[in-house]
Amino acid sequence: MILSAYLAAEGLEATLTEELRRAGVDIAAWHGRLALSGQPPVPSAWALDVWTAPREIAVPSVKSAADALRAMQRNWQAYAVAHHRRMALIGERLPPVKARKLVFPEPAPTAHLGAWTLLAPDTMLASPTKTSPFVNGECLFEEDHIGPPSRAYLKLWEALTRLGAYPGPGDTCLDLGAAPGGWTWVLASLGARVTAIDKAELDPRVSAMPGVTWREGSAFALPPEKVDWLVCDVIAYPDRLLALMQAWIASGMAGRIVCTIKFQGETDHPAAEAFAAIAGGQVIHLFHNKHELTFVWGIIPG
Repeated sequence: MILSAYLAAEGLEATLTEELRRAGVDIAAWHGRLALSGQPPVPSAWALDVWTAPREIAVPSVKSAADALRAMQRNWQAYAVAHHRRMALIGERLPPVKARKLVFPEPAPTAHLGAWTLLAPDTMLASPTKTSPFVNGECLFEEDHIGPPSRAYLKLWEALTRLGAYPGPGDTCLDLGAAPGGWTWVLASLGARVTAIDKAELDPRVSAMPGVTWREGSAFALPPEKVDWLVCDVIAYPDRLLALMQAWIASGMAGRIVCTIKFQGETDHPAAEAFAAIAGGQVIHLFHNKHELTFVWGIIPG
């Protein structure tokens, strides 16, 4: 019996496997990027989405599959690995649910959403509940191809959207390792006052934005100072970054924190677990993360 399912980000199946193994979860089988387990669901930082109440349902016909889903609830997302034609026919009998792109800072979807797939032509796996409000965990945006100096801005857009919390006018922000300025651009666009710290200068377009100040320096040499938001997308080994975040939290100077944990080579699972163990913190894998996680602190998800 399948009691939980974990959707891995593309190319990170092995990393998710390692995380689940460390949590005592055995993977019975893989269905595409969906790890199927006979054990109850556990929190997973590396999963884009967790199906928390999956059930196997015999579906001898397209109609019976659609009827079974509609009998449980209205909104369903499909995760197609095989039997694509049959899945399409089932989907046509359900209310349409599409992965619509958000216009930042538009809030995340709030409608209840389940997930389903066909394990075989006559066997459906359906979970009426899952952890992500997005279709297959994919937080998509109408991208800005003009303003930001890099695509890193999408990570902060997604983190803020998923948490339902945004800095705004009157808020002070400190961006560690800011250059070329993608995250500073996000914060300044929301009306916040931003101090960007980096040894390299910001993109001139970002430097010219109202409320932006650049200071030359290292994220690791800067003593904590009072700010509403501390954000950090700096490249550093996870254990060094952990010590930095712990020092900031202990200082009481930062109201809220968003920080990327970047892994070079092998995934440092103990460091990720240490981040997750920080009181008031959370570790998540964003759709726009690569081989990295995002640590947030002081933010209650909306």
